[in-house]
Amino acid sequence: MPEKNQHRPRITRRTAWAIAVGTAVLVAVLTSAVPMGGSNAKARAEQALRSVASAQAASKASQGAYASYWLAGGDRSLAAVQPIESEGVTDLRSINCEDGWVAAVRINSETYLRSNLGDDAVKAGAGSVRRPGCITAEAVSRMLSDIGGPGQPSGPALTGHRPADASKYRPDYHITPERNWMNDPQRPFFLNGLWHYYYLYNADYPEGNGTEWYHLTSADLLTWKDEGVAIEKYRNGLGDIETGSTVVDHENTAGFGRGAVISVLTQQDQGVQRQSLFYSTDGGYTFSSYEGNPVLDNPGAEHWRDPKIVWDGANRQWVMVLAEGHKIGMYTSSDLKQWRYVSGFERTGLGTLECPDLFQLDLDGDPAKRTWVLAASANGTEEGRTTGVAYWAGTWDGTHFAAQDGEHQWLDAGSDFYAAVTWDDPRLTEGQRMQSRQAIGWMNNWDYARKLPTEDWHGGMDTLIRDIRLTTVQNRPTLVSTPAENLQRLERQRAAVGPQRITTDGIQNLPGPEGGAYRLELTIERDDPRDQPEARLHLESGGSTFATVGYNFQDETVFLRREQPTDGDLGELFTQPRTAAAPAKDGRVKLTVFVDYSSVEVFVNDGEQTLTSLVFPRPEQHAFRLFTEKGTLSLDSLDYVSLAPARSG
Repeated sequence: MPEKNQHRPRITRRTAWAIAVGTAVLVAVLTSAVPMGGSNAKARAEQALRSVASAQAASKASQGAYASYWLAGGDRSLAAVQPIESEGVTDLRSINCEDGWVAAVRINSETYLRSNLGDDAVKAGAGSVRRPGCITAEAVSRMLSDIGGPGQPSGPALTGHRPADASKYRPDYHITPERNWMNDPQRPFFLNGLWHYYYLYNADYPEGNGTEWYHLTSADLLTWKDEGVAIEKYRNGLGDIETGSTVVDHENTAGFGRGAVISVLTQQDQGVQRQSLFYSTDGGYTFSSYEGNPVLDNPGAEHWRDPKIVWDGANRQWVMVLAEGHKIGMYTSSDLKQWRYVSGFERTGLGTLECPDLFQLDLDGDPAKRTWVLAASANGTEEGRTTGVAYWAGTWDGTHFAAQDGEHQWLDAGSDFYAAVTWDDPRLTEGQRMQSRQAIGWMNNWDYARKLPTEDWHGGMDTLIRDIRLTTVQNRPTLVSTPAENLQRLERQRAAVGPQRITTDGIQNLPGPEGGAYRLELTIERDDPRDQPEARLHLESGGSTFATVGYNFQDETVFLRREQPTDGDLGELFTQPRTAAAPAKDGRVKLTVFVDYSSVEVFVNDGEQTLTSLVFPRPEQHAFRLFTEKGTLSLDSLDYVSLAPARSG
């Protein structure tokens, strides 16, 4: 406080009047800049939606088509036709199809919708907006979810309990077979209200060899129903059933009927790999071998496998990318039966390439920056990594893929993310499908795949389904991964730890996990840029650490280190730490960690880096500890959520 004899400024009437006027002006400015609730929010929403309607009409008149827009997502296609009024708006998005459009605007916590079929704004949750027939309810729900509005939930919360007879390593919310062997996932497809998914399966493991396709169905990509083996091995004289891909032939290009399900996959007989076609006319439950198999015979190559089929709409053709050793071969077809080789994409230093993929995404959400991505499972040993999924951003002209630069990137920096597949949802508009895709991989590593201490099944598990977007990170187009939104349905018990210091002694009073299936989300901040501390999160069971997730502020890297299981030795590679560069954001790093008994998946800074790995903890009580290796840090927040098992419907 000031001393008694300290001189204070004298406030005159004129000074007081000036202060009052200035305050009134400041209040007016702040009031106009901050959106209000109630009728004011609705008025602004109506103004923004009228602006969208006017721009859409102008787009249709001048270009013959409606356009898309997303204020927060980087899509300004509609604004290029006519400016959009978005003052005071939290987020605004418009999706479109040939026959119309639907738009949604969010102002603080209120969301309103409008379409080309009505002049009135409808408050989300209070009623349904009329929509053109080419825009599905799922597309509107996704739009609402994207802007933070009340999207339709994909299903009720799951509240089941772990079965009493579950083995100690059996995960609660990851896909595993009930018994026997699993490996490569096959790209899911949506048909007649269900997702259909297959993975490679060997019922004869370990005595017998050869895989076939095991079938699961799901309404929500979270809970799954076993449908049994869909394509059996050793039935047509060309060998077992290996990795490939499936498409729905809506236009009957192959001649098996509109909506036939077509799978093109590798068969191997006496060491020779060939590509065969199987077709289903009952929606993907049973398949027949095409009498003209193989549709692509081996030209004498040792490695010639894993065809991925995509539709190239711009060139009205099917495209196959095929793993051919150090090369990815490109083939085209009009009927899925006759294939023509058009080019090859060669890369050395990555071992034998496998399980390629080819798809498009809008860079930074901008349709003007629509980009092709080519991916393949590869070996990163020469770079100090293990196996994983490498990818290149570039262009596809109908015959050739050209990478934007010669350098590849990795979709995941962990030890056990391989053979990944990606897909989109056909119920969404084209613009929405180009904003993001989903991906799933095989969580295992061939270095120790056959040594895992699981007894009731073998081959590891599938990863979480993740959403991927193409975003500019450190001046490069980068695939950014986030956990699929429907995982929120698994959430049940919660606990939070408020801001406090992290020291070498650790943080006290952390939540105690009730089991081995949970999610942690924590944000850690460095107090002084001159300090170079390292945060460590120990994941424990039975009083023993089975994995450590850490972040080093000195070199701005995240790492994941595992301990050997108590009931087996998986070799030196298993315990090697996996690291990834992950620059802090204004001195902060955000870690989202999913634990599911025998797996750990780490998402760093909202998915700019991910690390996925198998782990093998003791079956006793789980716990976690957070401390620094040296120095101190600030924990901004830590949220713990226990996760319910995902059970088949």
